[in-house]
Parts: sequence; structure tokens; C-alpha cells
Amino acid sequence: MPKPTKTERTAGPDTAPSQLFERPGGGERAVLVQVDGGVVDADDALREFHALAESAGAEVVASQTGRRRKPDPRTYVGPGKVEELAGMLRAHEADLVLINHALSPVQERNLERALRCRVLDRTGLILDIFAQRARSHEGKLQVELAQLRHIASRLVRGWSHLERQKGGIGLRGPGETQLELDRRMLGNRIRQLEKRLGRVRRQRDQGRKARRRRDLPAVSLVGYTNAGKSTLFNRVADSSVYSADQLFATLDTTLRRIELAGGEAAVLADTVGFIRDLPPQLVAAFRSTLEEVVEADLLVHVIDAADPAREDNAAEVESVLQALGADDVPQLRVYNKIDARGMAPRIDRDDDGQAVAVWLSAATGEGLGLLHEVIAERVSAEQARGVIELSPSEGRLRARFYALGDVLEERYTDSGHVRLAVELPRRELERLYRHEGLAAELMPFADANLPVGAVAH
Repeated sequence: MPKPTKTERTAGPDTAPSQLFERPGGGERAVLVQVDGGVVDADDALREFHALAESAGAEVVASQTGRRRKPDPRTYVGPGKVEELAGMLRAHEADLVLINHALSPVQERNLERALRCRVLDRTGLILDIFAQRARSHEGKLQVELAQLRHIASRLVRGWSHLERQKGGIGLRGPGETQLELDRRMLGNRIRQLEKRLGRVRRQRDQGRKARRRRDLPAVSLVGYTNAGKSTLFNRVADSSVYSADQLFATLDTTLRRIELAGGEAAVLADTVGFIRDLPPQLVAAFRSTLEEVVEADLLVHVIDAADPAREDNAAEVESVLQALGADDVPQLRVYNKIDARGMAPRIDRDDDGQAVAVWLSAATGEGLGLLHEVIAERVSAEQARGVIELSPSEGRLRARFYALGDVLEERYTDSGHVRLAVELPRRELERLYRHEGLAAELMPFADANLPVGAVAH
């Protein structure tokens, strides 16, 4: 007598096996699906998705494209495309479908049931790549947290056997269903990861405060994935961070001290690359890492000069920076890979003479001297001197000035306000404006009605 399958054992005698649904296993031979909704260039989107699939280790054997004014609520692609997909899977002996869109849990379940193979949407694919690339303890925690948050949204009528209460001797009667148990276990694990990442975040805060006390400016590399950030980081910092011509080659933030032109030093950070439709779970999970971007004195936005879609990709990076609250951090654009276009290195300046862009090649080293020069120019320790007036409710800001060691003298006004004579690097003052809620402007010493001796320095 043949041994019953797992589905038949789960179904029981009164339930047809076809009524139950167990999620298929994974695979590597993949069919890509791209639906043109008129929002982005479909060909560019499919090329990028193909690169994502290869970065995950998939062997792309076919692709399906189509146009829809709005997604089908049951399967996203519609019943006709589902039949076409089933035929492509059989013809190419594929066992995985990758869809370049975000699917709802119901759409993902319906597609897997109809196609009898594993279906991953764009979010699931990017999460899989991140899981493969994470190397540090913090990176692994961040990726696991993002994956669990994604899985938690999928525990909705996806596995019918999980909706049953446990049976058997000693297990009958009222109690939790397997689905409820899984939800509770996921919730507990998510809370544990959030606590552990909270400790990592506090450690990062302490490290940033220590660097500020040493008056080291922070420079963070940002950019679209595969723009060459890690290669540039290795060149500038004389480091050996892993870099490759693939999407999301590195995830873990790396910090290095670098020497700038003129003898100054700075801390350079290599951060995770961005991409179009970056899953919100990842942005939330990598919050502590991305704070290196928010707290930076200068953002070096690395752009692939040889990519025809470079301006669209740069706009995507800008939108992520805005969502993080880093859109007001001073920024320098670096156009990388000029060797692929046969261009010469140069510096672009605005009408005020400030450097706003550097054209270079991280692969050949052309223009690196210009980048060192411009970074030193942009983060130079220009001093801001003057008097700041704070209200009695702004004691936290008063303490912040004292913690920076920048207070020369303190006087109280008749109204109870405090006036501080300060001298500090301009980048520290700008950070107080951006992140600490400082609203008052510096007054010249001569207009502040402070004794002359109070500002002697």
C-alpha cells in the first residue's frame, strides 16, 4: 500500500487533498514577470529585476511581460496571464516565479495554488538577497527582523492546515490554533530582535558622540545599488570591503578614519545601497545603520555616470533620504565610472564657487585627488562665533552646548532667558539646527550686550 503524502495525512478522511494548500518549496530556475502599469519604464525595470534575480542566485530561463491599467485583485496578473505562466513553467521546467511588484498575501497564495510552484514578489526577493549578504551580527539581526515582519503579514489564511486546532490524545478541546501559535511566536521573536537592535543603536550613538568630542567630521557614502560605493570606499579609505559588479554586494556599514588634504581627518562610512521600491520593512530594520546617514556632516552621493537611468536612480536615492529625514544634510555628488564614458575627471562648482560634484573613476583611481580636495573643503572646521539666546524651557540645548565644550560665557536676561557666548565648528552648529531643535540665530558679540571680557578668547 503506498505511503500517504503529507497533504493527504493532513487532510484527513473527510477532506479532499485538493482543498488544502501547502506552500511549495523554493527553486532556482525562475520565470520573471513584469507588468507595465505606466509608472516606470518597463524595459529598464525588467533589466534591473533580472539583475536582482541573478544576484539572488536564480537562473532566469524566461520572462513574461504585459500591460494592465490596474492589478487583478486575485492574482495581480489576471487569469489569462496565469495560464500563460503555467505553460512557460512546464516548457522551461522552471520551479520559481519572480514578480517585479509587491503582492498581497492573497495574491501570492492564489498564484502559488494555481501554478504549484514558489512565487516571490519584489519585496521577498530583496529580502532573500539581504539574507545572503548580511555578514555582521547587526546586519543579520536587521535582516531577520525585516523577514519576520514580512512573514507576519503572510500568516493570513495562507496555510489551511495551520488554522486547525491540534488534535490527538491530550490535545483535544479548546486552545490555540497552530496559526495563532505561530503569530505569537513571531511576535515574541520580533520584540526580542527590536530590543537587541535597540542596544546596538545606543552603542552607535555612543560611538558618534565620541567622534564628535574628538572633532572628527562624519562623511557617509550613499547611492543607488551597484553605483560603485564600496569600490570608492576602498580607494579612499585604503580598505578591503567586498565589492562586486552585482546589486547589494555589501550590506554592513563600515567606518574608517581617513586623512584629508591639509592634514585634517574624518570618518568615512560606507552604507547599504538604495533601490527603487525599497521594502519599508528593510528601511525600518536598518534604521540604526542608516542613522549614520542622518547624522553625517556631508553625504557623498555616488552616481553611476555610465548608467542611462542615472538621474532617475539619483531621484530614488533623494526620495529615500527625504523619508529618513536626511534631505537637509549637505551633499556632494560624485559621478563614478567616467572611464566607461571616456571622460576626464573634473569638479563642478555652483555660482558661489562651492564644489557640488566630482567626476571620477573609482576603478582606475582617476579624480580621487580631486575628491579628497573637495571633501576637505566641504567639511573644513570653519568656526562660528556669536551669542545664542535660549528660553528657560530650552535647558536641553544649553546642556548640549556645554557638552560640546563650546561655551565662552553665560549671562541671564531680565526675562529669565540665558545668553551663551559660543565658539564652535560651523558643522556642529548646523547639526544642532537640523537635529536638536535649535531655532535661535547666532547674534554678533557686539549686538548681544555682553561684557567685553566675556568673549575674549
